[in-house]
Amino acid sequence: MSSVESVPVQKRVSLTWSGTGMEYRGLTEGGATALLDGQGKAGPTPMEALLLALAGCMAADVQVILERSRVPFRGLEVEVEGERAPEHPKRYTRISLTYRVAGPGPEHQGKLERAVELSREKFCSVLHSLRPDIQVDARIQREP
Repeated sequence: MSSVESVPVQKRVSLTWSGTGMEYRGLTEGGATALLDGQGKAGPTPMEALLLALAGCMAADVQVILERSRVPFRGLEVEVEGERAPEHPKRYTRISLTYRVAGPGPEHQGKLERAVELSREKFCSVLHSLRPDIQVDARIQREP
């Protein structure tokens, strides 16, 4: 019996100062761009971008899981709040996510909870790239 060796997936992005304030332009391998602003005026700060990345990762997971579970929904929104330490490095010590899902009825509550749980425990690579001692809470709000 032969074992298949996993090859790590490499990702590469670049970040270039725009020449203005604390604005940086990010570029992905695929050509997508993003603007980060250390002052939070022209774009999200790096710490806000981290929250957006977490929300995006978990939302995509939940969407795919709900679709595969045949849960009807017409809207998905994730609001994220991060609590930061008062002293440097001022890392996030707690992150709370609120999922607003429009469409599914009460009979789908278990599948909604399972989708969030699977994203959190197994699939969200952004979450699993963060320090393990960050407390992450999640709640779901169904909307008519």
